[in-house]
Amino acid sequence: MHTLRPFCFVVPLVLVPWVVHAHISLKGSNAGPAFAGASDVFVFGVGHGCEADGAALDTTSVTVEIPAGVTSVRPELSGFDEATIEKDAAGAIVSVTWTKDKALAEDIAYYGLKLRFKPPDAPFTQLKFPAHQTCRSANGETEVTTDWVGDEGETDVEPAPTVIVLPARAPGWNKYTVENDITELALFFADAQIVWQGTAAYSASASTAELIDGTEGVTALSKIRAKKEFWVKY
Repeated sequence: MHTLRPFCFVVPLVLVPWVVHAHISLKGSNAGPAFAGASDVFVFGVGHGCEADGAALDTTSVTVEIPAGVTSVRPELSGFDEATIEKDAAGAIVSVTWTKDKALAEDIAYYGLKLRFKPPDAPFTQLKFPAHQTCRSANGETEVTTDWVGDEGETDVEPAPTVIVLPARAPGWNKYTVENDITELALFFADAQIVWQGTAAYSASASTAELIDGTEGVTALSKIRAKKEFWVKY
């Protein structure tokens, strides 16, 4: 068990948004991240339609590309008329498309497109689901498609729905190793009370981070080193 604790922390629970904010967002049934190797129902939230010539058009089709390693894919209709899948030569599902025949006269609806799947056993990673949203006017004369395929922060392309993959955990201390360095600590440990590796510690809590900074013999952890044990308290 991890014994390097020269002081005792009492830390608050940190609640964070795990979903990358886009017109098509992605979250698990617990409104949080995915857990490696655990099936869950995820919701692709379509908050707005598309704009064309100053008019807002209703969404009539959404296609979501399925990343490699994602299995047990089962779509729900989620208020649309039909859900179809596309497979590769090996039989793996590579995309899911939801469609509905009739476009609303106004862009007034929120659509929650549900998809049950099992993330790959790849904790401390991100899964990106490129999505393609088609909207149509009620009279069928205008149709446009928006591609949500980029990374967060890109300026010339809309961001793809993305979900964080975390490892299975138990309340209290958990020991992990990773194959590659982790530099985005705020992304992967936002709900952790504290993270230790060697004599360095990290916490998303400002008060706990202040305790780390003021404790002799402890340094601020800025990167998880690959293939070295580290401890996380949840």
